[in-house]
Amino acid sequence: MCSESECVKQLIISTPNIAKRSHVFLSHNTLDYDSQSEDEELCKIDDEEDEHLVKVHLEEEERLAKIQQEEEERLAKIQQDERLAKIQQEDERLAKAQLEEDEQLARAIQESLKIGSPPRYDNDSSILSFPHLFPPGYRICAGCKTEIGQGRFLSCMGGVWHPECFCCHACHLPITDYEFSMSSNRPYHKACYREKHHPRCDVCKNFIPTNSSGLIEYRAHPFWLQKYCPSHELDGTPRCCSCERMESRDTKYLLLDDGRKLCLECLDSSIMDTHECQPLYLEIQEFYEGLNMKLEQQIPMLLVERQALNEAMEGEKNGHHHLPETRGLCLSEEQTVTTISRRPRIGAGYRAIDMITEPYRLIRHCEVTAILVLYGLPRLLTGSILAHEMMHAWLRLKGYPNLSPEVEEGICQVLAHMWLESELYSGTGNDGASSSASSSSSSSPSSSVSTKKGKRSDFEKKLGEFFKHQIESDTSSAYGDGFRLGNQAMLKYGLKRTLDHIHMTGSFPY
Repeated sequence: MCSESECVKQLIISTPNIAKRSHVFLSHNTLDYDSQSEDEELCKIDDEEDEHLVKVHLEEEERLAKIQQEEEERLAKIQQDERLAKIQQEDERLAKAQLEEDEQLARAIQESLKIGSPPRYDNDSSILSFPHLFPPGYRICAGCKTEIGQGRFLSCMGGVWHPECFCCHACHLPITDYEFSMSSNRPYHKACYREKHHPRCDVCKNFIPTNSSGLIEYRAHPFWLQKYCPSHELDGTPRCCSCERMESRDTKYLLLDDGRKLCLECLDSSIMDTHECQPLYLEIQEFYEGLNMKLEQQIPMLLVERQALNEAMEGEKNGHHHLPETRGLCLSEEQTVTTISRRPRIGAGYRAIDMITEPYRLIRHCEVTAILVLYGLPRLLTGSILAHEMMHAWLRLKGYPNLSPEVEEGICQVLAHMWLESELYSGTGNDGASSSASSSSSSSPSSSVSTKKGKRSDFEKKLGEFFKHQIESDTSSAYGDGFRLGNQAMLKYGLKRTLDHIHMTGSFPY
């Protein structure tokens, strides 16, 4: 127990301690406030880092998604190319099978002409001669499956027949001749068998005759599979100057002024004068620009007749030419060329008339003076010739060394083939060029209008495949072997590296 004075004293003595504790408490409050500010700053930094990581993560996901999409598109295109290739192979297989079947039928006809067991007519007396062969109740007609009674009957093909039951499988009429033909164990009148199975000539529409050995012999176009008598190769039967099909007796081809003939299907998309060809020429230039191979110089392009093309070819000092007929030419010399300024019209006798030509003086401003193309050819063929000749011009203007025919003509054929592929793919609805064209450059050539009339016909698509087939199957050293070597190099190394190698070495890379 303390006195009042002592309590007051203790209170007074305790006061400084209270003040001191208060001071410490305030100090702690100040430290807590600084720590809270620092925590907020760290949280802000963490949030910014999180946002940055999220952004980077999203960008990475977008990049991977884009790569995945491009890969899926590439695989889809490869699968589509494979499907198209399989369809083409199946068409070729079916066509080949049809040819083989025709040959087998032809051989069957020969065998049927030598049948040594004609149907034999017997009367009822033959039953008495061979009672053990046809006992009563067992002489059943092989046709109607009923019993043969009294009267005449036939014995052939391992059975017996009522005369009215032994019928031709084609016309269903009774066979009354002593000779008949067989196919798949079915009887035919010889005339019916010939009509049904004997191959007819697609040109003269007659049955293809047998040769001196008694065999049916005919020719067939390797692409169109047009069958015709061998004699038509020697009797002057004309061929279309574009598709090579022979003129049949029931059709009429257009006779051009220079003596060439053009079938109606090829005429439908033909280009007849220089002015009409200019839009296509611009498309070919855009195709080259799409391959990063733009030609800066303006080179005249002229459509000419066969005679004018041959005269210009004779005036050239250098150049390689595709026999038997040259369809295009890249000129380097100054000369005067007769060009077609207005397309002809069709006159009497299905002849091209009223065609207007005019002289065109070529002036040498650079290594190339002009590109000439034969007039009257379909758009796809004209375009492939332009693509070929423009490659000659590009090589000369870019300072490539003197190249061998195999290398120069080969790489020019590669460009013609690439353009045809780009046209055929764009015509079927694809936006880009073909796989070979897209692999040759980082930028794809622009899609061309399918035809001058709009949508491409089924025949024109087939015609484009034929022009591709011509390039691929060419047997010449310069154009055929050169194309195959150049195309192989382009598919392996790309167009740019192939051209760089040619520029340095004068040969294709291996």
